[in-house]
Amino acid sequence: MRTGIANLPLHGHHCPRWLFDRMVRLSAVIIEAVVEEFGPQEVLRRMADPFWFQALGCVVGFDWHSSGLTTVLCGAMKQGLMDRQQNLGVFFAGGKAMTSRKTPLEIARYTEKYALPDHVQELQYASRLSAKVDSAAIQDGYQIYHHFFVFTGNGNWAVVQQGMNGERGWARRYHWISDSLNSFVEEPHQAVCGRQADNVLNMVAKNSSKARDVTVYLAGEQPEKVISGLRKIADLPGDKLLQLPGAHPVPQAGRIEKTLRRLYDLAPQNYEQLIGTEGVGPATVRAFALVGEVIYGVKASYRDPARYSFAHGGKDGHPYPVDKKVYDSSIMMLETAVRRARAGDRDKVEALRRLAALQKGFFKK
Repeated sequence: MRTGIANLPLHGHHCPRWLFDRMVRLSAVIIEAVVEEFGPQEVLRRMADPFWFQALGCVVGFDWHSSGLTTVLCGAMKQGLMDRQQNLGVFFAGGKAMTSRKTPLEIARYTEKYALPDHVQELQYASRLSAKVDSAAIQDGYQIYHHFFVFTGNGNWAVVQQGMNGERGWARRYHWISDSLNSFVEEPHQAVCGRQADNVLNMVAKNSSKARDVTVYLAGEQPEKVISGLRKIADLPGDKLLQLPGAHPVPQAGRIEKTLRRLYDLAPQNYEQLIGTEGVGPATVRAFALVGEVIYGVKASYRDPARYSFAHGGKDGHPYPVDKKVYDSSIMMLETAVRRARAGDRDKVEALRRLAALQKGFFKK
C-alpha cells in the first residue's frame, strides 16, 4: 500500500462559479496533456496516486486542506471532459452523493454510446466491490459519500472515493487501480489518505486472512450458531471482551438474522463473494468477526489502512488569493500546447517537458 496525504477536514466545499469554470478548463486540458504524452492508461495511474491527485487539486486552485478538493476536482474533470472522452479514450463516471449511484448506468451508457469493448459487467463489479469494501469491510468511522470511477476502453479502471466522519469533522480518501489489484479483499488499495484512528476493523488486511476464512465457514453454518454466539458476546462483561469503539457496538442478533439466512442459502465460496452479497453491511461483517474470534480464537486485524503545492493560490485566499489573469494564462498556454501537439507542432510541449526536467533537477539540489 502506498502512503497517503494529509488529513482532510470537512469544510471549504463552496466554490465560486468563476473559479469552478476555470477549474473545469484547466483540469481538462491537464488530463488531455497527460493522454497526449503518455496515453490514457497513465490517467488511471495518476488518479490512483494520492500525491499527484492532491497536487492537481492544488494546481487548479482548491484548498489543499479541504475535503472539497476531492469532490470539486472530480466534478470539474468530469464536466470539462464530457464531450472529449471518446477522443481521449478515458471515461469518467460517478461523483458525489446520489450521482455516485448512477455509476453502473454511466458505465453501460458510455460503452453503448461509444461502441467500446464490452467490459460492462466487470467494470460495474469493480465499482460495486470497491465501494462495498470501503463501506463494510473497513470499518473506520467514515461514511462513503463520493465514488468516482475512471476507466479506459480496454477495461482498466481506477477509483477515487471519499468518506466522511461528521463527529470528528474529517474526511478520508481511498484510491484504487486495477493495474496493481491482486484481490478485492486483501490489501486492495493503492492508498488510503487520512488521520489514523484506533480500533479500526480491517477485514481486508493481510493479517485478517484467517478471520475471512472463518467468516466464510460461519456463513455456511446454521444461522443459529452465529446468532447464539452474538448473544453470548452481548452478555459478557466488557472487561472480558475486546474493547469496541462507540461507533461500532456489538450488533443485535435479531437485526442480522435475515442476512445470515440469506448467506446460508447462497453458500458463498469465498470472502469476496460474501462481501459482495446484497444486504451484507458493516453489522454483518462485524458480527462474523466477533463470533469468529470468540468461538475459534481467530482475531481480525484492527490496523487502520490509512498512512501518513500551490500554483494558482487557493480559493480561500491561502497561501494567496487566486489570480484570474495568471490562471487564464496557464489555461491558454496548455490548451495551445495540446492543440499544436495534435497538429504535429510539439515545440511548446517539448518546452514544458524541459521546464519540468529543469525544475526536478533544481529541487534535487
